[in-house]
Amino acid sequence: MWHVVLQYWWRLSSQSICCCDFADGKEMKQVWQRRSKDMTAMPPLRHRGAAKKPMWIIVLLSLVCVALMGAYVYPPRRYSACYFFASSVCTPFKDWLPNVAREKTDEEIISAVVIRDLLSMPMPVSKHPKIAFMFLTPGSLPFEKLWEKFLQGHDGRYSIYIHASREKPVHSSSLFVGREIHSEKVVWGRISMIDAEKRLLANALEDVDNQFFVLLSDSCVPLHTFDYIYNYLMGTNVSFIDCFLDPGPHGTGRYSMEMLPEIEQRDFRKGAQWFAITRRHALLILADNLYYNKFKLYCKPAERRNCIADEHYLPTLFNMVDPGGIANWSVTHVDWSEGKWHPRSYRAADVTYELLKNITSVNENFHITSDDKKFVTVTPCMWNGTKRQCYLFARKFYPEALNNLLKLFSSHTAA
Repeated sequence: MWHVVLQYWWRLSSQSICCCDFADGKEMKQVWQRRSKDMTAMPPLRHRGAAKKPMWIIVLLSLVCVALMGAYVYPPRRYSACYFFASSVCTPFKDWLPNVAREKTDEEIISAVVIRDLLSMPMPVSKHPKIAFMFLTPGSLPFEKLWEKFLQGHDGRYSIYIHASREKPVHSSSLFVGREIHSEKVVWGRISMIDAEKRLLANALEDVDNQFFVLLSDSCVPLHTFDYIYNYLMGTNVSFIDCFLDPGPHGTGRYSMEMLPEIEQRDFRKGAQWFAITRRHALLILADNLYYNKFKLYCKPAERRNCIADEHYLPTLFNMVDPGGIANWSVTHVDWSEGKWHPRSYRAADVTYELLKNITSVNENFHITSDDKKFVTVTPCMWNGTKRQCYLFARKFYPEALNNLLKLFSSHTAA
């Protein structure tokens, strides 16, 4: 940048000097004498004073350049190098701006070391691996009878944990009795939703045999047999966490500059909260405090930036620390095709063999941006390098759909 300023100063100075020398020097007199022979009359030459160099322009440009370079090289500790400008202004210049390493905070160094070792250390091998089914519900589970039918005959291969945030559940199946954990109030969109998920994970991790952890709601139902789901999850080493880049108002539009410097806007992601994760990733979620605290402080429902913590925390976390370890889609189906704030809900009349068949036959994942472009991304659901059906569970079903689901479960799963 300095060579541009010097070139500009030299050009202005040269022009001024040339003009001044030509007007007052001998060369100008000689030209005038030669020309005077051919002229009948010429007004007397008026001498001009030496042109003043525009030094104030040079000084001003120099100060601006120094200020910009200083702001980039030595930004405030909590901001990135482009904190002076909006990302749309700063982005085109990032390619030629020098890549200056920012000094990491103590919290960042601690987090990086812990996460690095968690991702590389060997996990304990269980002789009797189990799936932990973790239910996040306000109260009773209306589909306990269906889950009982799904789990029947598979004792020792699963665990059940219930986080009831409003009232103590009334059970219709003995399999769910005594499965409640200590629960706290959960508010939609708030960090309390993440706290409930971490509470479920902590309780499930106490059992060393639990190797896969599935988060479910009270409106979730299984779509396949237990053996199919068990083999699907235990046969892979990736976690199924929904994660995609949404440049629209309901994606990066929810990002807050207060998350800098640990979380930059380019790392901010979105996804459904219903996950199925490995034991390694479950431990990582509990170990994280750095990124969790950023979302706790700066991701809240508000008028101008309606940030929903459970839609952004885990997708952003794993996009930053282990993007290759997640599948980028959720194994729990939900229908957002109506374009409303909440997904489509299924009544009893909606539950048919065709509906369940259509859901289970899907083998591609769809993501739609929330901006005016409504850009659709379609990616195949890959399982160990093979294209497979995407969904193992589905939501949201009304309690009245229970009988139809019970009637169709055996015939549907057999097919």
